[in-house]
Amino acid sequence: KPQRSYNISDDSQLKMGDYFDAAAQLYGLTKPQRISRAQAQSELPAMQLSFMSESRRLVNTRMKRELRLRLLYSQVQDGLEAQN
Repeated sequence: KPQRSYNISDDSQLKMGDYFDAAAQLYGLTKPQRISRAQAQSELPAMQLSFMSESRRLVNTRMKRELRLRLLYSQVQDGLEAQN
């Protein structure tokens, strides 16, 4: 539809930290350290903290219905494994 914007996402419901853990495990890396929100506020740069604070879960129903997109990898794990 004209003048419409779309957020494109897969079907998974992973939180950001869970994504990083899955990628680290798949590639044989050490999982990143988890820190509390208070610790993040005192240690992270303002831009990174802003990005993490604005992170949202997306629903991709409109993307699939209106754009008729079919996902090659509907889950994060599937995409990561395919690239390995």
